[in-house]
Amino acid sequence: MSDKVSIITPLHNSSSFIADTIDSVLAQRYDHWELLIVDDASNDQSAAIVQAYQEKDPRIKLFRNSSNQGPAITRNRAIGEATGRFIAFLDSDDLWLPDKLQLQINFMLKHQYAFTFGAYDKITESGEKAGRITVPESVSYRDLLKTCSVGCLTAIYDTRMLGKVYLPIIDKRQDYALWLRILKIIPKGYGMDAVLGKYRLRGNSISGNKLNAAKYQWRVYREIEGLSVFSSAYYFIFYMLHGAIKTYLK
Repeated sequence: MSDKVSIITPLHNSSSFIADTIDSVLAQRYDHWELLIVDDASNDQSAAIVQAYQEKDPRIKLFRNSSNQGPAITRNRAIGEATGRFIAFLDSDDLWLPDKLQLQINFMLKHQYAFTFGAYDKITESGEKAGRITVPESVSYRDLLKTCSVGCLTAIYDTRMLGKVYLPIIDKRQDYALWLRILKIIPKGYGMDAVLGKYRLRGNSISGNKLNAAKYQWRVYREIEGLSVFSSAYYFIFYMLHGAIKTYLK
């Protein structure tokens, strides 16, 4: 089959969650996938847990970084190893719903979309529901500069239409920078109304620190996208307003 999905999963000290993440992939009704897990020098049992799954299912492939490289380089290594037509993303503490791949790949093939994403639920570390994120029908590059409406765990792009697109090397917000890179190649990405997965909120997560996230948002504008100070400030205002609305008008 030519429509294999390569699932990109960076792994670092996620022994409490990685088994549930892998189980959510094994439960997919669309079964033509490979799960590319790159261990970024974990010092817990994460890699051993993955190895036990790998011995039972050859679609699960484990790679290891000799030293901690960070999520951008780690994801890029997995993309480089990918052999599927579609590149999907799933972090080592998040979950997919069983219909996720089937619904999304059918959606992409039917409409010939190169880049899609969907709605998802937020859950606590213990797995309790903590809200839902809905998505627009489509986003352009300029839309995404104002606010990121693409959840990494729901994003898929088609290498047949785009080639392999890699993440910019930046410590944080690199997935956001990747979506921007894709939307400079194509006019729009398309959202699915269906809930596709569960995003786990963790107190020590990179995205958990709002001040740091804002700093890296600015860096994406200036260093990765090369926007002027004026343009960066313009889009940063939208970013801050959207963040305030999400925080105070839930």
